[in-house]
Amino acid sequence: MTEPHPHRSGFVSFVGRPNAGKSTLTNALVGQKIVITSDKPQTTRTVVRGIVHREDAQLILVDTPGLHRPRTLLGERLNDLVMTTWAEVDAVAVCFPCNEKIGPGDRFIVSELAKVKRTTKLAVATKTDLAPPDRIGEHLMDIAALGAELGIEWAEIVPVSAVAGDQVALLADLLVGQLPEGPQLYPDGDLTDAPEQILAAELIREAALDGVRDELPHSIAVVVEEMGLREGRPADKPLLEIHANLYVERSSQKGIMIGHQGSRLKKVGTVARKQIEALLGTPVYLDLHVKIAKDWQRDPKQLRKLGF
Repeated sequence: MTEPHPHRSGFVSFVGRPNAGKSTLTNALVGQKIVITSDKPQTTRTVVRGIVHREDAQLILVDTPGLHRPRTLLGERLNDLVMTTWAEVDAVAVCFPCNEKIGPGDRFIVSELAKVKRTTKLAVATKTDLAPPDRIGEHLMDIAALGAELGIEWAEIVPVSAVAGDQVALLADLLVGQLPEGPQLYPDGDLTDAPEQILAAELIREAALDGVRDELPHSIAVVVEEMGLREGRPADKPLLEIHANLYVERSSQKGIMIGHQGSRLKKVGTVARKQIEALLGTPVYLDLHVKIAKDWQRDPKQLRKLGF
């Protein structure tokens, strides 16, 4: 009779330069959208843990902000958060998109990661659906060479496409293989340990980011001020009320965010409401307001107020 495999549990952090496919990969492994994705770089600001439940393991995915050379106090705080996370997880998986050559941003991340000694390191070649086979092969060799040059021994180098679903299951198996033996850390059915307020705020921010240009994405912050079931409703017809503020840094940005006769803010509200309803499984009433927090990315007091 074969011995049953011991149960494993632990934490894995996805890292990579902005827009490397980390959030999409987290959602693919968890099987549901829990972290926001956007084609705007530096979208992720909070560390959301996605939880993958298996018979043999519980894999907790830590989605950190993209590491970058900071230009603001917010940028410095986000980088500190990344470095702290790396030292605390069981393995770090670095994402290198196949449709782009390895560049200075990747080199910066890998050289920083080389300073974290005890954590196991894997490389993931993401977005294989956007590159031809010969390009993928070349990319895998470049990743191996970068590791060798900077003193990192990759435990695995895996090509995946989160969008097409290619090799996502294989990646899950390889990540589980790096975890220590241990009991389940979260209850069955939990897909994330992020509070619902944080998830709602992130989905509102994702909707607000869609279609904005240039400097505005980094200037948007969302705070859920109040969230709770509307009183006096029958138990079989609940309505979740969410009152949230969208903060920008200047009055010109406020105008962009609201749009002509409120059209843009209305669209943001509709998109965000549908996403929140899909995630939480409850009808939602969403009340959104746009406010100005002048130069909040550089102001310690404002950063604290906005949760950074």
